[in-house]
Amino acid sequence: MLTLEWESEGLQTVGIVVIICASLKLLHLLGLIDFSEDSVEDELEMATVRHRPEALELLEAQSKFTKKELQILYRGFKNECPSGVVNEETFKEIYSQFFPQGDSTTYAHFLFNAFDTDHNGAVSFEDFIKGLSILLRGTVQEKLNWAFNLYDINKDGYISKEEMLDIMKAIYDMMGKCTYPVLKEDAPRQHVETFFQKMDKNKDGVVTIDEFIESCQKDENIMRSMQLFENVI
Repeated sequence: MLTLEWESEGLQTVGIVVIICASLKLLHLLGLIDFSEDSVEDELEMATVRHRPEALELLEAQSKFTKKELQILYRGFKNECPSGVVNEETFKEIYSQFFPQGDSTTYAHFLFNAFDTDHNGAVSFEDFIKGLSILLRGTVQEKLNWAFNLYDINKDGYISKEEMLDIMKAIYDMMGKCTYPVLKEDAPRQHVETFFQKMDKNKDGVVTIDEFIESCQKDENIMRSMQLFENVI
Protein backbone atom coordinates (compact mmCIF):
# COMPACT_ATOMS: atom_id res chain seq x y z
CA MET A 1 0.00 0.00 0.00
CA LEU A 2 1.24 3.47 -0.91
CA THR A 3 1.58 5.92 1.95
CA LEU A 4 1.43 9.62 1.09
CA GLU A 5 2.33 12.51 3.40
CA TRP A 6 -0.25 15.17 2.77
CA GLU A 7 1.18 17.78 5.12
CA SER A 8 2.25 21.19 3.85
CA GLU A 9 5.85 20.30 2.99
CA GLY A 10 4.81 17.57 0.58
CA LEU A 11 1.64 19.10 -0.81
CA GLN A 12 2.88 20.39 -4.16
CA THR A 13 5.34 17.52 -4.56
CA VAL A 14 2.51 14.99 -4.80
CA GLY A 15 0.91 16.75 -7.73
CA ILE A 16 4.17 17.14 -9.64
CA VAL A 17 5.29 13.55 -9.07
CA VAL A 18 1.85 12.31 -10.14
CA ILE A 19 2.18 14.28 -13.38
CA ILE A 20 5.50 12.63 -14.20
CA CYS A 21 4.55 9.14 -12.97
CA ALA A 22 1.36 9.23 -14.99
CA SER A 23 3.31 10.28 -18.07
CA LEU A 24 5.71 7.38 -17.56
CA LYS A 25 2.77 4.99 -17.34
CA LEU A 26 1.56 6.36 -20.64
CA LEU A 27 4.99 5.60 -22.09
CA HIS A 28 4.92 2.07 -20.71
CA LEU A 29 1.45 1.26 -21.98
CA LEU A 30 2.30 2.61 -25.41
CA GLY A 31 5.40 0.42 -25.45
CA LEU A 32 7.76 3.38 -25.59
CA ILE A 33 10.09 2.63 -22.70
CA ASP A 34 11.34 -0.73 -23.98
CA PHE A 35 13.93 0.50 -26.47
CA SER A 36 15.01 -1.93 -29.18
CA GLU A 37 17.06 -1.62 -32.34
CA ASP A 38 15.58 0.85 -34.77
CA SER A 39 15.26 0.96 -38.53
CA VAL A 40 14.88 3.97 -40.79
CA GLU A 41 11.56 2.66 -42.10
CA ASP A 42 9.76 4.55 -39.30
CA GLU A 43 10.18 7.83 -41.17
CA LEU A 44 8.76 6.29 -44.33
CA GLU A 45 5.79 4.85 -42.45
CA MET A 46 4.82 8.26 -41.10
CA ALA A 47 2.95 8.93 -44.29
CA THR A 48 0.56 6.01 -43.69
CA VAL A 49 -1.19 7.42 -40.62
CA ARG A 50 -4.12 9.80 -40.71
CA HIS A 51 -2.25 12.48 -38.79
CA ARG A 52 1.18 12.97 -40.27
CA PRO A 53 3.67 14.29 -37.70
CA GLU A 54 6.24 16.95 -38.33
CA ALA A 55 9.61 15.91 -39.73
CA LEU A 56 11.85 14.31 -37.15
CA GLU A 57 14.48 16.99 -37.72
CA LEU A 58 11.99 19.67 -36.70
CA LEU A 59 10.85 17.71 -33.63
CA GLU A 60 14.48 17.14 -32.69
CA ALA A 61 15.04 20.90 -32.78
CA GLN A 62 11.89 21.54 -30.73
CA SER A 63 12.53 18.88 -28.08
CA LYS A 64 15.40 17.46 -26.06
CA PHE A 65 15.28 14.04 -27.72
CA THR A 66 17.68 12.81 -30.37
CA LYS A 67 16.50 11.72 -33.80
CA LYS A 68 17.17 8.09 -32.81
CA GLU A 69 15.03 8.44 -29.67
CA LEU A 70 12.26 10.12 -31.64
CA GLN A 71 12.19 7.26 -34.14
CA ILE A 72 11.81 4.74 -31.34
CA LEU A 73 9.17 6.80 -29.56
CA TYR A 74 7.28 7.23 -32.80
CA ARG A 75 7.27 3.50 -33.54
CA GLY A 76 5.61 2.74 -30.20
CA PHE A 77 3.19 5.64 -30.57
CA LYS A 78 1.96 4.64 -34.03
CA ASN A 79 1.68 0.97 -33.07
CA GLU A 80 -0.78 1.84 -30.32
CA CYS A 81 -2.34 4.87 -32.02
CA PRO A 82 -2.56 4.13 -35.77
CA SER A 83 -4.58 7.30 -36.33
CA GLY A 84 -1.62 9.35 -35.14
CA VAL A 85 -3.46 10.95 -32.23
CA VAL A 86 -4.61 10.06 -28.70
CA ASN A 87 -8.06 11.22 -27.65
CA GLU A 88 -9.27 11.96 -24.14
CA GLU A 89 -11.02 8.62 -23.70
CA THR A 90 -7.72 6.83 -24.36
CA PHE A 91 -6.05 8.99 -21.70
CA LYS A 92 -8.76 8.08 -19.23
CA GLU A 93 -8.41 4.36 -20.00
CA ILE A 94 -4.65 4.53 -19.45
CA TYR A 95 -4.92 6.21 -16.07
CA SER A 96 -7.71 3.91 -14.94
CA GLN A 97 -5.18 1.08 -15.38
CA PHE A 98 -2.50 2.98 -13.50
CA PHE A 99 -4.84 3.87 -10.60
CA PRO A 100 -7.36 0.98 -10.43
CA GLN A 101 -8.07 1.63 -6.76
CA GLY A 102 -9.46 5.11 -7.43
CA ASP A 103 -11.24 7.26 -9.99
CA SER A 104 -8.70 8.93 -12.26
CA THR A 105 -11.23 10.33 -14.76
CA THR A 106 -11.05 13.96 -13.68
CA TYR A 107 -7.27 14.09 -13.30
CA ALA A 108 -6.84 12.43 -16.69
CA HIS A 109 -9.09 15.14 -18.13
CA PHE A 110 -6.91 17.90 -16.66
CA LEU A 111 -3.70 16.20 -17.80
CA PHE A 112 -5.07 15.64 -21.29
CA ASN A 113 -5.85 19.35 -21.59
CA ALA A 114 -2.29 20.17 -20.54
CA PHE A 115 -0.87 17.97 -23.33
CA ASP A 116 -3.46 19.17 -25.85
CA THR A 117 -1.78 22.55 -26.30
CA ASP A 118 -3.77 23.60 -29.37
CA HIS A 119 -7.07 22.52 -27.71
CA ASN A 120 -8.35 20.52 -30.68
CA GLY A 121 -9.49 17.54 -28.60
CA ALA A 122 -6.59 15.27 -29.58
CA VAL A 123 -2.96 14.80 -28.53
CA SER A 124 -0.72 14.29 -31.54
CA PHE A 125 2.75 12.80 -31.52
CA GLU A 126 4.14 16.35 -31.61
CA ASP A 127 2.05 17.39 -28.59
CA PHE A 128 3.14 14.30 -26.69
CA ILE A 129 6.83 14.74 -27.47
CA LYS A 130 6.90 18.42 -26.55
CA GLY A 131 5.22 17.76 -23.20
CA LEU A 132 7.32 14.70 -22.46
CA SER A 133 10.50 16.57 -23.34
CA ILE A 134 9.71 19.17 -20.69
CA LEU A 135 8.65 16.66 -18.02
CA LEU A 136 11.66 14.38 -18.45
CA ARG A 137 14.43 16.67 -19.68
CA GLY A 138 13.29 20.22 -19.18
CA THR A 139 14.82 22.71 -16.79
CA VAL A 140 13.24 23.22 -13.38
CA GLN A 141 11.70 26.44 -14.69
CA GLU A 142 10.19 24.64 -17.70
CA LYS A 143 8.75 21.84 -15.56
CA LEU A 144 7.22 24.28 -13.11
CA ASN A 145 5.74 26.33 -15.95
CA TRP A 146 4.16 23.12 -17.28
CA ALA A 147 2.77 22.22 -13.85
CA PHE A 148 1.37 25.74 -13.43
CA ASN A 149 -0.38 25.44 -16.78
CA LEU A 150 -1.96 22.18 -15.59
CA TYR A 151 -3.25 23.79 -12.39
CA ASP A 152 -4.45 26.93 -14.21
CA ILE A 153 -7.56 25.19 -15.52
CA ASN A 154 -9.18 28.16 -17.25
CA LYS A 155 -5.81 29.45 -18.59
CA ASP A 156 -6.24 33.00 -17.29
CA GLY A 157 -2.70 33.16 -15.90
CA TYR A 158 -3.68 32.58 -12.26
CA ILE A 159 -4.41 29.62 -10.00
CA SER A 160 -7.56 30.27 -7.99
CA LYS A 161 -8.66 28.41 -4.88
CA GLU A 162 -11.47 26.84 -6.88
CA GLU A 163 -9.03 25.53 -9.50
CA MET A 164 -6.64 24.16 -6.90
CA LEU A 165 -9.53 22.51 -5.08
CA ASP A 166 -10.61 20.81 -8.31
CA ILE A 167 -7.04 19.55 -8.82
CA MET A 168 -6.69 18.33 -5.23
CA LYS A 169 -10.05 16.54 -5.34
CA ALA A 170 -8.99 14.89 -8.59
CA ILE A 171 -5.72 13.69 -7.04
CA TYR A 172 -7.51 12.39 -3.93
CA ASP A 173 -10.09 10.60 -6.09
CA MET A 174 -7.35 9.08 -8.21
CA MET A 175 -5.34 7.81 -5.25
CA GLY A 176 -8.48 6.28 -3.73
CA LYS A 177 -7.74 3.43 -1.34
CA CYS A 178 -3.98 3.99 -1.63
CA THR A 179 -4.07 6.84 0.85
CA TYR A 180 -3.32 6.00 4.45
CA PRO A 181 -4.63 6.93 6.89
CA VAL A 182 -8.10 7.33 5.40
CA LEU A 183 -8.59 10.94 4.41
CA LYS A 184 -11.25 13.16 5.90
CA GLU A 185 -13.87 14.59 3.58
CA ASP A 186 -12.63 18.16 4.03
CA ALA A 187 -8.95 17.23 3.56
CA PRO A 188 -8.69 18.62 -0.03
CA ARG A 189 -10.00 22.03 1.06
CA GLN A 190 -7.64 22.11 4.04
CA HIS A 191 -4.67 21.45 1.78
CA VAL A 192 -5.78 24.14 -0.64
CA GLU A 193 -5.73 26.59 2.27
CA THR A 194 -2.22 25.43 3.15
CA PHE A 195 -1.17 25.79 -0.49
CA PHE A 196 -2.41 29.38 -0.61
CA GLN A 197 -0.89 30.33 2.74
CA LYS A 198 2.45 29.23 1.37
CA MET A 199 2.23 30.51 -2.21
CA ASP A 200 -0.12 33.49 -2.29
CA LYS A 201 2.52 35.99 -1.21
CA ASN A 202 0.44 39.16 -1.59
CA LYS A 203 -2.74 37.55 -0.24
CA ASP A 204 -4.91 38.58 -3.19
CA GLY A 205 -6.66 35.20 -3.42
CA VAL A 206 -4.84 33.90 -6.52
CA VAL A 207 -1.39 32.46 -7.21
CA THR A 208 0.60 33.89 -10.12
CA ILE A 209 3.22 32.04 -12.11
CA ASP A 210 5.98 34.02 -10.36
CA GLU A 211 4.60 33.20 -6.90
CA PHE A 212 4.26 29.55 -7.85
CA ILE A 213 7.78 29.20 -9.22
CA GLU A 214 9.37 31.13 -6.35
CA SER A 215 7.64 29.00 -3.71
CA CYS A 216 8.40 25.72 -5.47
CA GLN A 217 12.08 26.59 -5.88
CA LYS A 218 12.34 27.12 -2.13
CA ASP A 219 10.81 23.68 -1.41
CA GLU A 220 13.48 20.95 -1.20
CA ASN A 221 10.92 18.17 -1.73
CA ILE A 222 9.74 19.69 -5.00
CA MET A 223 13.28 20.28 -6.20
CA ARG A 224 14.13 16.64 -5.54
CA SER A 225 11.01 15.50 -7.37
CA MET A 226 12.13 17.46 -10.42
CA GLN A 227 15.13 15.15 -10.79
CA LEU A 228 13.50 11.77 -10.14
CA PHE A 229 12.78 10.78 -13.73
CA GLU A 230 15.43 12.59 -15.77
CA ASN A 231 17.17 9.43 -17.00
CA VAL A 232 14.18 7.21 -17.71
CA ILE A 233 14.76 7.27 -21.45
